[in-house]
Amino acid sequence: MCGIVGLFLKDQSLAPKLGDMLTDMLITMTDRGPDSAGIAIYGNESQGKTKLTVQSPNPDEDFAGLAEDLGQALGVSVTQSITDTHAVLEIPGDQFEAARAALAEIRPSIRLMSRGETLEIYKEVGLPKDVAARFNLSGMSGTHGIGHTRMATESAVTTMGAHPFNTGPDQCLVHNGSLSNHNSLRRKLRREGVTIQTENDTEVGAAYLTWKMMNGATLGEALQSSLDDLDGFFTFLVGTKDGFGVVRDPIACKPAVMAETDQYVAFGSEYRALVNLPGIEEARVWEPEPSTVYFWSHTDSPTTHEKAA
Repeated sequence: MCGIVGLFLKDQSLAPKLGDMLTDMLITMTDRGPDSAGIAIYGNESQGKTKLTVQSPNPDEDFAGLAEDLGQALGVSVTQSITDTHAVLEIPGDQFEAARAALAEIRPSIRLMSRGETLEIYKEVGLPKDVAARFNLSGMSGTHGIGHTRMATESAVTTMGAHPFNTGPDQCLVHNGSLSNHNSLRRKLRREGVTIQTENDTEVGAAYLTWKMMNGATLGEALQSSLDDLDGFFTFLVGTKDGFGVVRDPIACKPAVMAETDQYVAFGSEYRALVNLPGIEEARVWEPEPSTVYFWSHTDSPTTHEKAA
């Protein structure tokens, strides 16, 4: 099963409402995946720094003095904000690898959820409404975001197994379906230097796209290549710092619906996830076609939509 939602804002006057709209969409998809839930929010840019969103099963212990300890290990100033089991650390942009190594040494139970200049990922085991309440997701603002509510089929119900998955700077992915060649691809990607933390097949899909973009592909090109290199059935919804992309496998057996207005582009596993969005009655609504890449970007003016058959 699993439920996917996504919202890409063209009209930035809606930015303060992004978390509220995305949370409502996700809660509507609860019965498609009650095991765990998560949201990736592309919010305020960190002014040349990198945001590390981390999670701990023992936040009171692990987060106490964390910014000071990490800053001392790196020899830099680190800021920290805590929300429940997650914390966002801001470090100099060139210190990610050093920070990851330092965290493993000084707080070995901490787990990295995401990194990027704008990206923050919050995910936990539990129903979407409970996860959303823990992190006050409805109060978050941003330019775009994606969410997922999971019914675990291929790996354990854990925080690390929840979606979204982040495997590169400001890039994340949610997935509905199953990949059959993820084990061999995981081994290949690890040899190529891509970090993969779990046995979840979705993280392999995210890592594959990261690897393609590390080697010069755009998000749209990476999604197009996935149709040849990934076996199985899948609907991918992907976010980058500036972009938002969708692709379905050639069979496209997993449900999906999209809507576009002058204010936003929205994605849901079912139309009912979209019904409370402003102006949905006038939206262009369609089912994304199989083997077709849909992509929107904030970097071009006006916002572009690329579709490659």
